[in-house]
Amino acid sequence: MPHDNHDHGALSPSGHPYRKDDDNELNYWQIMEIAVRELLIEKGHITAAQVHNQINAMDARSPANGAKVVAHAWSDPEFKSALLADAGQASRDMGFDIGPMHLIAIENTESVHNIVVCTLCSCYPRNLLGLPPDWYKSRAYRSRIVIEPRKVLSEFGVEIPQDVQIRVHDSTADMRYIILPAQPAQTMSLSEDELAYWVTRDSMIGVGLPQAPK
Repeated sequence: MPHDNHDHGALSPSGHPYRKDDDNELNYWQIMEIAVRELLIEKGHITAAQVHNQINAMDARSPANGAKVVAHAWSDPEFKSALLADAGQASRDMGFDIGPMHLIAIENTESVHNIVVCTLCSCYPRNLLGLPPDWYKSRAYRSRIVIEPRKVLSEFGVEIPQDVQIRVHDSTADMRYIILPAQPAQTMSLSEDELAYWVTRDSMIGVGLPQAPK
């Protein structure tokens, strides 16, 4: 497909625009990423096609992957135990490529509700949940969810009883979290495939609850 340089700015040798569509100036890290990528292509270590394929693979990731993991945990007690013991390996055993990421699964219970945040940037288990939502990356969420989690949850439409403890878990570049939400009572007779439709992205972050599919 031909590129319109007028709309997208000058193109790099790999076919990627040097500038964003809105012509904002690139920041330091974006410039470094472009420089390293183009050098690797120039030296023959990778190809532009491999870059495009990897980007497409990353964009194809979605919360549906994580939903399958949660639904399997709801359906299989042995897998649930394995997931809580080593979420990374349990996810790999299901066929999900999460790389070397150290993944931790945390279970919501009748007495504890867990929430995930990355206070420094936007570390997120993208391999299972896809790209993080914009609000997850915002400064407001990253600060307020730690200071006033119950109030932030109410703004998401989630009211947690006062006798339920709320715990906020801070992700890092080396360690990511996924929440195992409590299974709704009305889903106990559903198949694993049907259960997956109840698992929302927000429920795996902790700012939402499983919901009946619309």
